[in-house]
Amino acid sequence: MLQALGQIASRLFGELSQSLVRPRQEPAKRSPSAATPANIQPLRRVIVTDGVGRTLFDEYAAHQAGSRGDEETGWVLLGLRQEEEAVVLATLPAGAARDASVGHVQFSSGGQVVGCRYVRQSDRRLTILGVVHTHPGSLRHPSDGDYRGDSIWVRQLRGREGIFGIGTADNSPANGADIAYQPRPNVQCLGKLRLSWYALGHGERNYRPLPAEFTLGPDLARPLHSVWVPIEQHAERIDRLCRQQAGITLDVTAGRKGPALTMNVPLAEPGNGIRVVLEEDETCYYWLRDGELVAAAPQDNRVDRAVYLLLAELAAEAS
Repeated sequence: MLQALGQIASRLFGELSQSLVRPRQEPAKRSPSAATPANIQPLRRVIVTDGVGRTLFDEYAAHQAGSRGDEETGWVLLGLRQEEEAVVLATLPAGAARDASVGHVQFSSGGQVVGCRYVRQSDRRLTILGVVHTHPGSLRHPSDGDYRGDSIWVRQLRGREGIFGIGTADNSPANGADIAYQPRPNVQCLGKLRLSWYALGHGERNYRPLPAEFTLGPDLARPLHSVWVPIEQHAERIDRLCRQQAGITLDVTAGRKGPALTMNVPLAEPGNGIRVVLEEDETCYYWLRDGELVAAAPQDNRVDRAVYLLLAELAAEAS
């Protein structure tokens, strides 16, 4: 079973206090910001955008066909928690650096931190809703081990309730077409792949089936999936910079060899800043001066130190 997202969301949302480790520990006392709003009721349904649904099914199929297909894998779900429903708008993958086997998956927590920052740039209301993880066999329900961790973790979520999807590859396709269908309100199927949705609230003794619906909409985090390797490589240092320097933004752009993660560090003067372009095997640095890019060459290959060296160079020029 994948692990809770504690320190990630604790820093970003003030909602969680646990880390992506196994086993989950007893959470710290909830902060006032994690209190349940008066209008939040127990979940009656989850709404999944077609973009999110395509990500889950496509990446699950690719995982099945890959060299690690006999392991568990998973995704973090982010979206909007509304009165009696949740809308899933983004997925963050477990990542290549995950620790996984046939019986567990432990996410790469650093990548999740950066992913959350990227998604919440567009809408600060977005929050962690829950997780999807796969079972290599045919267990279509969360396990007893899942419950032991999830029952502690959910008290830190908005509404003190989480969404949990279980993926299995044991479905008997209803037809040969590449069309998703729902044999039950809480089950979505595509080919041999099956997603079964559940909710678990604080104090509940078991998961309950959660009706799921598709709607038109994006996966706001999908661009990140193409640059997840450099995200994992530099996540800790990127996150440190984001916490220390105000106004940093993250984007996915075209690099020299393919998609790249771009980090923009603004300076006081409009149209000026530092741009860092991160690809799997290359990191490039630029001055942004009056809207024009000029190559820079800091004498350090660690992203955070390189940025501070460039800032120091700028300070030296000014003096």
